[in-house]
Amino acid sequence: MLKATLRSFLAHKGRLALSGLAVLLSVAFVSGSLIFSDTVTRTFDRLFASTAADVTVGPKEDLRSARPTGAVQTVPAALRDRVAKVAGVAAAHADVSVQNVVVVDGRDRSVGPTTGAPTIAGSWYVTRHSPVKLTSGHAPHGAGEALLDADTADRKDVRIGDTLTVQAQPGTFKVRVVGIAAFTTTNPGAARVFLDPAVAGRALLGSAAKATSVSVDAAKGVTDAELKRRVGAAIGSGTYDLKTADEQAKSAAANLGTFLDVVKYVMLGFAGVALLVGVFLIVNTFSMLIAQRTRELGLLRALGADRRQVRRSVLTEALLLGLVGSTLGLGSGIGLALGLIRLMSAFGMNLRTTEMVIGWGTPAAAYVVGLGVTFVAAYLPARRAAAVSPMAALADAEVAGVGRPLTVRAIAGAVVGVAGAAALAGCAVATRTAQAASLLGLGVVLTLIATVVAGPLLVRPVIRVLGAAFPALFGPVGRMSQRNALRNPRRTGATAAALMVGLALVGGMSVASASLSASFDRQIDKTLGADFIVQNANFMPYTKEVTEIVGATRGVGLVVRQRLSPVAVRLPDGDRVKTNAAGYGPRLDDVVHIAYARGGSAAALADGHLAMDIGFAKDHGVRVGSVLPVEFPGGRRAQLTVGALTDQGSAEGFGTQGGVFFGLGTLETYVPRGQDSVLYVNAAPGTKAEDLRPRLERALKPFPQVQVRNQTDYKKLVHDQIAVLLYLVYALLGLAIVIAVLGVVNTLALSVVERTREIGLLRAIGLGRRQLRRMIRLESVVIAVFGAVLGLALGLVWGVCMQRVLALRGLTALAIPWGTIVAVVIGSALVGVVAALLPALRASRMNVLAAIAHE
Repeated sequence: MLKATLRSFLAHKGRLALSGLAVLLSVAFVSGSLIFSDTVTRTFDRLFASTAADVTVGPKEDLRSARPTGAVQTVPAALRDRVAKVAGVAAAHADVSVQNVVVVDGRDRSVGPTTGAPTIAGSWYVTRHSPVKLTSGHAPHGAGEALLDADTADRKDVRIGDTLTVQAQPGTFKVRVVGIAAFTTTNPGAARVFLDPAVAGRALLGSAAKATSVSVDAAKGVTDAELKRRVGAAIGSGTYDLKTADEQAKSAAANLGTFLDVVKYVMLGFAGVALLVGVFLIVNTFSMLIAQRTRELGLLRALGADRRQVRRSVLTEALLLGLVGSTLGLGSGIGLALGLIRLMSAFGMNLRTTEMVIGWGTPAAAYVVGLGVTFVAAYLPARRAAAVSPMAALADAEVAGVGRPLTVRAIAGAVVGVAGAAALAGCAVATRTAQAASLLGLGVVLTLIATVVAGPLLVRPVIRVLGAAFPALFGPVGRMSQRNALRNPRRTGATAAALMVGLALVGGMSVASASLSASFDRQIDKTLGADFIVQNANFMPYTKEVTEIVGATRGVGLVVRQRLSPVAVRLPDGDRVKTNAAGYGPRLDDVVHIAYARGGSAAALADGHLAMDIGFAKDHGVRVGSVLPVEFPGGRRAQLTVGALTDQGSAEGFGTQGGVFFGLGTLETYVPRGQDSVLYVNAAPGTKAEDLRPRLERALKPFPQVQVRNQTDYKKLVHDQIAVLLYLVYALLGLAIVIAVLGVVNTLALSVVERTREIGLLRAIGLGRRQLRRMIRLESVVIAVFGAVLGLALGLVWGVCMQRVLALRGLTALAIPWGTIVAVVIGSALVGVVAALLPALRASRMNVLAAIAHE
């Protein structure tokens, strides 16, 4: 049996190649994502471990505030002297390191990274933990001198002697580049600017008496843990945040983990789609191969092979296929990871390909995935093969399911479908987001399973409709192509299912994204009343000079400032909710239209007051007049009175969770030295908005990170952000289509082999080669369009239900992108044509007499 199995596998290796390609793709994405994430993790672990001081003393902080507020939490610079006196301390340094800066060259171009990584400005000193070393020039001395990292200097064409402008929270100042420092470890993609330690505190924090942390080096023989204990005892461990080198490295790695998780889950999503679609391809391939080998399997049974041996033979072929596909997929995954590493290097994160990490878990996962999916996919066909009787060798009967009733499928599909429909219906009427999202996920899974199971039942009615025009348009050829597609509903359903999965995903996400865009458009039209919004390109705060320049621009009438800050609100029901709250300047109603359910703008923005969304307030027992404890960054606490409740039609309300906002005076009281993040600007009476815009843009030219947007620009910004998600879905669709095309090609190729004698007879009675190719193309087109119709119908239902979940967040508009749907159907027909090219060409080249004599 083993010899027979190996010979059978080698005899059908060409037919199995396309199924193996599906395994290869799925394994490549799994192994590639694991190798890439392991490489990045290992590289940054080494970076953080080698650059972290033995002990770091920082501010005690529960709410991380530097990025959204622009304010930086600090420790006294004099703390360094206290720490240096502790026994076991070899050296202590007062660090200044801030990320809320923008550095601009002499041509008003930002020298910071374009990848979202920060620009970090800090004090220059050299220790054994320094991530950079001076490679040219000299260290900065006094005000007006700075070092720049070598990667940024090369990327932005900055040389020693060039003048840069640093926009920091205390103010803007100019520096001359006097040296270049190269990274001694991996460059994480950030731009680094170093100042003289004597001036860094004053220039970046507003005072030479402040530092962002104190770095401590241990004396020989003193462990990090022991040093941390001693320093904590000397300065008060409850007053400051103390971390050993390991703790600091883990904290930094945890922040990086969010980015790595996004990359990993995106790639695993591609792997999941490849696996799901590949299962249909493998099931179909093995089912057809077994149908064609009915006589062979019957002879094996007649010669004494029992059912278990036949089943084991088929499963062995599947495992051989999985083994080959997994091995090639692992190699392809290494290449994919290499490409990702080089791509990250192009974006400024200089990872070394020589340090690629391939842990034992990667090949293990590759072979588990590859062998597992082929084994599972081939199990049902293997059971059918085992059911072949010895008499089949004489009768030459098929076991592929032709003519067998679909009763079991109908019952199973109906039961699962009803359960899925009930879950989706529950999602549509649910009143809580978490509950609705859970029901949506359950409904999507169940309806997908039901459609796959019951797909063959839909083949005859749907394809009769889709191919109704074929006889009139193409005559007998069209009629035969339609009947060929109807001949084996199980096969047609399984072939179309591969395409259906991808199109269902794209249909649902297209509806959801279109609804998101329409909802945001509606909200922007409803709430935004300002002529212009002045905002940082990456939504981070900017320096006070921007606000001053905008206010001084000719033709500006009204400027309303907005600042953001993380806060923790203690609610009457005992919950402590962390959220980003907004502080607004006076006359907010002139630039933003807020619907108030209780109170009004004056009460909301009054000192010591706040406003929140009415839905959020009801959920937590909050009313107008309620006094709530609110914690701000830096440990500052306040008792604020609820002055107003808004009704923006969303549980999120105006802003972020809870819709919490207050007056700018309240925010400045508890978060001093913050930076504005948005300016709402109206033109002065007598000045047209179109005349004011170029003036604002000219005035803000020295601040390239700041953009002036009107309502149309703001809508486009939102659309572009939503489009990023949609592009990911389209990429998933592209992968699904590639594998689905392989499935259609495989099915048609095996079908041509299966119908060799029939094709020979058709040719003998006068069917031309061109007509034969057309017949196979039409058969492929109708199968592909059938899959598209099922997928889009399912996707539309999913999309509408997704929109109902979004509606619970105030995004109430439903939009169906009919243009996309029509384009997908047309594209599916083209996919069918492309998939049929090789099988049709092969069929047309058959020798007529040899085909008639084929058994």
